[in-house]
Amino acid sequence: MGRRSRKRVTVDRGVTPSRRGSTRAERDAARRRRAAAAAREPGRTGRTARERPPAPWGSFPLTELTVLLGILFLLGAFLVRGERGKTMLAAGLVLGSLGGLEVSIREHFGGFKSHTTMLSAACGILTIVVVTLVVHPIKLWIVALAALAVFATAFWSFREAFKKRSGGVGFR
Repeated sequence: MGRRSRKRVTVDRGVTPSRRGSTRAERDAARRRRAAAAAREPGRTGRTARERPPAPWGSFPLTELTVLLGILFLLGAFLVRGERGKTMLAAGLVLGSLGGLEVSIREHFGGFKSHTTMLSAACGILTIVVVTLVVHPIKLWIVALAALAVFATAFWSFREAFKKRSGGVGFR
């Protein structure tokens, strides 16, 4: 059996249609009053907990331009052959990842959504790259162990940071 709509449930309980709820205009006015009251409170930025945190550079679309440039590099990598194509492929992957990572960092430390696993994985991957480039002849299991240790430490740190920013909630 399918789920019943709210309208049908309220009518079944004997509530007349005119007393069921508020109009859209009333809800919008109440929402504006709550936002204005939140903006007047000291220590609050005026945004609710369900709004994304703003970018530090304002309305300039830096993240979108970074992702667009990454996509263009990826498309160019399939058209250009040789060493230059490999470089364009790497640049496209890095730029696209940076665009997504920036949004994740902003949302995570703004208390909007928890991106603990992804941020920890980025730290682990960065560890793999750095250890491999710095200590070139190294066993694979040592690199994996170092990345796992960094991942676990970063996971705990990012989780605690999100709990502080979101008011004690471990995930959202």
